[in-house]
Amino acid sequence: MRVLGLDPGLRRTGWGVIDAEGTRLVHVANGVITSDDKAELADRLVQLHRGIEAVIAAQEPDEAAVEVSLANKNPASTLKLGMARGIALLTPALAGLLVGEYLPMIVKKSVVGTGHATKEQVQMMVQRLLPGCEIKNADSADALALAICHAHNRETDRKWSRGGEDPLQMALAGRRRR
Repeated sequence: MRVLGLDPGLRRTGWGVIDAEGTRLVHVANGVITSDDKAELADRLVQLHRGIEAVIAAQEPDEAAVEVSLANKNPASTLKLGMARGIALLTPALAGLLVGEYLPMIVKKSVVGTGHATKEQVQMMVQRLLPGCEIKNADSADALALAICHAHNRETDRKWSRGGEDPLQMALAGRRRR
């Protein structure tokens, strides 16, 4: 499965693509899509949309993962970030991709092991999980972390759906699998 991770932002939207086969992860590509700060908001959103479209066309992912943006102190910034996030959700969906959404804390816990990890810790773990990966910047590192988180979650879903019974439900019921 090829996964596209998107870390949305109006100025810079980080993207990262990985291939995941079971627990094996391989870095494919990463980068940043930028918009022109001097352009009108609508034009900037079009720039992000076209940039994400180009990444999807070039990398041909099977699924996508987008970070859930949390509100910040400035309402105008929060609104603009929400619009960029909307583009990051819409563009892969229009391409027919399944799109997962993850809170930053869930991504950090999935990649680093703690939901309160620093950006530096996330970058270090991304590099360890994807040996030989040359990370372009912090935005693309976050996008790769999203892709890794999504791949781990999808693999867990697949394992639970095999065999008919959910292992968690079996454990709660006190039964053993034979």
